[in-house]
Amino acid sequence: MKTERIKTDILIIGGGTAGCYAAVTAAENSDKQILICEKAHIKRSGCLAAGVNALNAYITEGRTPQDYADYCIKDAHGIAREDLLLTMSQRLKAVTERLEREGLVILRDEQGKYVTRGDRNIKINGENIKPLLADMAQRQPNVRVLNRVNITDIDVTGGRINGAFGIGIGDGTFYIIEASAVLMATGGAAGLYKPNNPGFSRHKMWYCPFNTGAGYAMGIRHGAEMTTFEMRFIALRCKDTIAPTGTLAQGVGAKQVNVLGEVYEQKYGLTTSERVYGTAAENAAGRGPCFLRTEGITKDQEQSLLKAYLNMAPSQTLKWLENGELPGENNVEIEGTEPYIVGGHTASGFWVDADRATTIKGLYAAGDAAGGAPQKYVTGALAEGEIAAQSMLRYLDRNEPSGISEESIARHLSEAGRFLSTSDSPYTPEQLEEAMQTVMDNYAGGIRTNYRFSEKSLGIAEKRIIQLEALSDSLRAKDAQELMYIYELRERLTVCKTVIAHLRARKETRWHCFAENTDHPERDDEHWKVFVNSRFENGSTEIILRRVSEG
Repeated sequence: MKTERIKTDILIIGGGTAGCYAAVTAAENSDKQILICEKAHIKRSGCLAAGVNALNAYITEGRTPQDYADYCIKDAHGIAREDLLLTMSQRLKAVTERLEREGLVILRDEQGKYVTRGDRNIKINGENIKPLLADMAQRQPNVRVLNRVNITDIDVTGGRINGAFGIGIGDGTFYIIEASAVLMATGGAAGLYKPNNPGFSRHKMWYCPFNTGAGYAMGIRHGAEMTTFEMRFIALRCKDTIAPTGTLAQGVGAKQVNVLGEVYEQKYGLTTSERVYGTAAENAAGRGPCFLRTEGITKDQEQSLLKAYLNMAPSQTLKWLENGELPGENNVEIEGTEPYIVGGHTASGFWVDADRATTIKGLYAAGDAAGGAPQKYVTGALAEGEIAAQSMLRYLDRNEPSGISEESIARHLSEAGRFLSTSDSPYTPEQLEEAMQTVMDNYAGGIRTNYRFSEKSLGIAEKRIIQLEALSDSLRAKDAQELMYIYELRERLTVCKTVIAHLRARKETRWHCFAENTDHPERDDEHWKVFVNSRFENGSTEIILRRVSEG
C-alpha cells in the first residue's frame, strides 16, 4: 500500500456537526494546524446531511440553562451529568446566533422573535445547514480536510494518544497521522440491530446509516472508559418513511392514539422512552396500529407540515402526495425504530470531564460520541465541539507532541494488508452484518421481542457475536471500499459486545423499551441510580459503577 505521513497539531475524526464547529473554534482562536478526516464528504456527511427543520435544544424566552439541564435529567430518569448539561446549555444561544449570522434561516414572528416549537425548540429552514457548517470549517486557512479517508484506529501508548491510522477509500493510501490532540467526533452507532425496513430499503432509518460506532470501537479497544451503553435510543417515527414525529406532536399538537381512537400517551407517560413504550404496549395488547391524530387540522397547518418535512425528511411529504392522503384527512401511523447507541439523545458514549476530555490523555469527545449529556441535539453538539476545541488548545500549551512508533505502523499496515486480498472469503461483510443484526434483534432486545431481553438471552447474544467476530477475521477485500466495509462490520461487533455487557449489568428497568429487562422489570433507585460504565481490559469488559451526584 502507498503510505503518507502527516503531522498536525489537532486531528478531528469525523466532519459532522461537532467536528466542523470544533475546527472553526480552534482555527479562529489559534494558529494551530487542524486536520479533519471525513469518511464521506464534509459537505453532506453525518446526521445533518439531509437537513433539519428545527433546533431542538435552545433556551427560549423565560427559560434558563438550568431549566434545560433539569428537563434532560428528568427525561433520562436521573441518569445524566448535570455538569455536562449545564456547560452545554450555557452556550446554546451563542452557537445558534453564530449560525444565523453565517446564513442559517431561523424563522421569526411579527415581533422579530424566533418562532418556537414547544418549550425548547425553534423553527428553521435547515436544508442547507450541513453545507453551511462545512463552508465555515473549510474557509479557515489553518484547517485541512481529507474527504473519503476512513480512520480505522487510534494510536495510544502509556494511556496517551499519539495520532491515528486511516485509509483513503478512493486510492487505498494508508495514512499515518501524528497529532498531539485528537477529537473523536464520529457520531454514534446505527446498524447494530435489524432495522424496520429490510433489504434495499434498510437505509431508511432514524439515525445516519453510515455511523457505525467507529469512535466508540476505537476507544473501547484502547481501554477508554465508556458510559451508559445500556441506555439505548429508540425513536418513535412515522411508519415506513421513519420521518420525525416531533414535527407533528409539537407542530400541530397531534396526540398518540390507538386503532380505537383512544388517546393513550398519558397512560404510559410522556418521556421519550415512555412514548415508544406506550406504542409498543398498545400494539402488543391488540389495540394497534397506533397513530398521531392529525385528522381535522387546518389547511394552513397541513401546508406547514408539508413544507417542514421537505427540510428534513422529504420522503414523508412525497408519501402524503403520492398516496393522496394528506395529514388533515388521515392520521399518521407510527412505530418504534430499532435501537441505536447515540450520545446526542441518550447518555451513551465516552466518559468525559467538563472539558470533554476522555480517560485517554489527549483524546477528547464531542457530540454523539460523548456520553453523559442526553438531549444535546444539533446545538448541543456545536456547543460540545466548541468546548472540546478550547480544551485541546489549552492541552497543547501544556504538552509536548509525541510520535507513532514504527512497530505500531507495521502492525496496522499488516492488518490492512491481510484483509486486502484477491482470494475469496467464505462470507461477505454484508452477510455477517445481517447475521449480527438478527442476533441482536432476537436476543438483545430488538423490534422482534418488543425491545425486551433477559440475562439468558443476552448470554446467547454475546456468544454469537463473539463467533461472528471470529468469522470476520476471514473476510477479504478487493479494494479500499470493500476494506472499509470490513472495518465497519468489526466496529459494530465491538460496540455490540459492550452494549450486551451494559444491558446485563443494569439489573433494573429504568427506561421502558430503551432497556426492558424481563428479569428485573421494576425501577430500583436505591441500588441503580448509578452510571454503568465499562473499560475493556485483558480481553474482557470490566463494569464500573459510579454514583449519580448533583452538580
